[in-house]
Amino acid sequence: MKHQRPRLVIADDHRLLVQGLQKMLGRRFDIVGVAYTGDELLGLLRSTTADCLLLDLSFPGRSGLDILPDIQALQPDLRIVILTMHVDRILAEAALAAGALGFVPKDSGMEEVEMALTEALAGRRYLSPRVPKFTHGVGLDATHLSLSRLTPRQQEILRLLGQGKTSGEIGDSIGVTESTITFHRARIRKILGLSSEWEMARFAILLHLSAAEN
Repeated sequence: MKHQRPRLVIADDHRLLVQGLQKMLGRRFDIVGVAYTGDELLGLLRSTTADCLLLDLSFPGRSGLDILPDIQALQPDLRIVILTMHVDRILAEAALAAGALGFVPKDSGMEEVEMALTEALAGRRYLSPRVPKFTHGVGLDATHLSLSRLTPRQQEILRLLGQGKTSGEIGDSIGVTESTITFHRARIRKILGLSSEWEMARFAILLHLSAAEN
């Protein structure tokens, strides 16, 4: 029997926001699960089938951008909408290229969140008009000086991150375990002065685009 209402999973590390989204979106969707970390989300998706996912980018450890390939491997037909505080064109395009169908800033209204989910369920992309049409590399040149402090292996990991590779794929590529890549990622963030995984992902993508232009 076809479901009357779309089955929705909400993944965000802010519990109050999740509770608010559950209350508001519960009027139109069946909320079949919530998750507060990336690992919790992947565990949930192994046992719970959903039609759509509202996904944050900022999680402790692996970012939402990093786990997108794992999500798609578990549920290829899941329609994913990113809901994030990071209003950034580079991240938006990277998320859409990685398989998300929607990208909405957290300061959007509930009507826009519902619109993005509706469009995604219909197989159409939705990029919020709040996302700027262009991005810039503020901080990129200054951080280039820190790149020389990275080991050749760390530079290779950063290069592969900029190509959209996951930790597992990078580990397979250079012949080390995924946990070793996780360790290197933490070291790279510290050396470059980047405070989170999403900042490192954005920086790596900008480096990749800069190299492609030269």
